Amino acid sequence: MGRNGRCVRVLNYLEVADRLRRSGIHTAVENQRKALADSEHRLVTSPWAGGSPTAAAARWALGDDAVESYDLAHCNLAGPGTVAVAEHAERRGIPLVVHAHVTREDFAGSFRGSTAIGPAVERYLRWLYSRADLVLCPSSYTASVLAAYPVTPPIRPVTNGVDAAALSGHRALREPYRRRFDLEGFVVFAVGNVFARKGVRTFCALAERTDYEFAWFGPYDTGPHADPTVRRLVRSPPENVTFTGWIEDIRGAYGAGDVCLFPTNVENQGIAVLEAMACGAAVVLRDIPVFEEFYTDGEDCLKCETIEEFESALERLAGAPGLRRRLGENAVATAGRHDLDRVREELCSAYDAVRADATA
Repeated sequence: MGRNGRCVRVLNYLEVADRLRRSGIHTAVENQRKALADSEHRLVTSPWAGGSPTAAAARWALGDDAVESYDLAHCNLAGPGTVAVAEHAERRGIPLVVHAHVTREDFAGSFRGSTAIGPAVERYLRWLYSRADLVLCPSSYTASVLAAYPVTPPIRPVTNGVDAAALSGHRALREPYRRRFDLEGFVVFAVGNVFARKGVRTFCALAERTDYEFAWFGPYDTGPHADPTVRRLVRSPPENVTFTGWIEDIRGAYGAGDVCLFPTNVENQGIAVLEAMACGAAVVLRDIPVFEEFYTDGEDCLKCETIEEFESALERLAGAPGLRRRLGENAVATAGRHDLDRVREELCSAYDAVRADATA
């Protein structure tokens, strides 16, 4: 129940969700919805009566309401649907929460031309995020990036979380996925979309400097909008690198690999890191600011800056199963601090705060 004893209807909205199923944003929203399912709030996932703009238009033509009823809007993508919700919420005096999963910095290096249009992306995000009553983001690092734009509403970090239960059983998939992708011995792996900013060049460069198997589990584009570096590397990778493309069960990636390598250059939190840790994998990270607030070098991961440091870290882990085990056990504990209970607590606290401000 809400602060006044009435059931609070929360619009938890991700537009074009079907097109984002391969993204971290989709995973983060799924985590939100699973967490909130055990809360006092009643969730609505589409602002459109009937579930789509087409159905809403048909209802409007018949004289019915075209927009669902909700008491608070929480939008997760900076697209035209969110703009429409923002305008509707403003007209009705409904509190608006916008989740900043995207920044100019992490948009760059994703697709062909994404870096070049960065200034325009920043202006748009600043305008849209500033329409909210409260902006949520995955980390304090991201909050500082947004504040520098500047984004004017209050900004509140909320973890993306990790659904450890959904990853259970990954060990049983080790041999099936190794056979499927012809992987043997010590396997260094990455998970997620293959983007230049995710460090694919470092990933392949390390493969060329070692004799280990490298596997990147995740989708990639090779069409005209693809980053040229990504297109070149996935079409002609080093001999010991496998780009698997989309896999239907992400648990297979965490089961098949031995060490998770995440050499990303920019990140807002890194859901794949939390998932790897929840599965007990030893993780090697690039030492970037966002990871300082979540992970500790030598305790639950190894952090590196140069290609030589990455190579040395992989060599240490390949020859020290005890170190891999210790890092993995500590990583499980770290991931546990980002469980769905914490996601629910942080979201509910944010919702209460923005509704209290709206009625003050």
